[in-house]
Amino acid sequence: MDVESVHLLGEGLDNVAYEVNGDLIVRCARQPDPARVDREARLLATVAEVSPIPVPRPVFTVPEAGCLAYAKLPGRPLIDLPRASYRAHTAAIAATLADFLASLHAMRIGPDLARPDDRPLTEWRDEAAGLYASLTDEVVAHRDAIDAFLASPPPPDPGGTVFSHNDLGIEHVLVDPATFSVTGVIDWTDAALVDPAYDHGLLYRDLGPAALPEGRLRERAIFYARCGVFEDLAYGLATGRTSYVEKSRESLAWLFPGT
Repeated sequence: MDVESVHLLGEGLDNVAYEVNGDLIVRCARQPDPARVDREARLLATVAEVSPIPVPRPVFTVPEAGCLAYAKLPGRPLIDLPRASYRAHTAAIAATLADFLASLHAMRIGPDLARPDDRPLTEWRDEAAGLYASLTDEVVAHRDAIDAFLASPPPPDPGGTVFSHNDLGIEHVLVDPATFSVTGVIDWTDAALVDPAYDHGLLYRDLGPAALPEGRLRERAIFYARCGVFEDLAYGLATGRTSYVEKSRESLAWLFPGT
């Protein structure tokens, strides 16, 4: 393949992504793990067969460099669009992603393709408390509610795990900016066997009450959303990513209401 153009597409905690020739995405890990790249490529090929939403289909990999390449999916990351522009579409986006998660959770994926990620909920709370300690000036209007949350015991741990994306924030959801229909879900680096409430929690954190599931997942989804907002806020402040900061500040209103 002749390389005519390379543009930095984005940087995250774990990966850097480039757009090559306008139609190929090459994502490289900051700390290459050849076995992980090979596993993710095989996993994506499996997920693509059943997912109701397009996912990256690997074109080639360079495992020793931690790189995976796939054809560019249409759409823009939802986090890059003004929140006011899609607020009226939030419920439809949330419903589409809930159906997507139901499809993933029904898949039978073994530990050869997805590793378990089943930390006790007490660890999530303790990690959130550590981040909160460095963010108190940012969340001063919500401190009473946050202090009460961190002082309370977490919900019971889940009785089992399912396969899921495991990082389904709106930075990984692509939409058509004209219609706000979901056009893809990207960055499957963290896909794992996890609590089925976890990705629902990230969507609740980012999209608001329209994304909150009913039933047995609800309590733990709220818990994960509350823990997760501190990580995103800290990341946005540390990197200057204002989109992370803005979405985190807005979500505090529904995550920690009544203050």
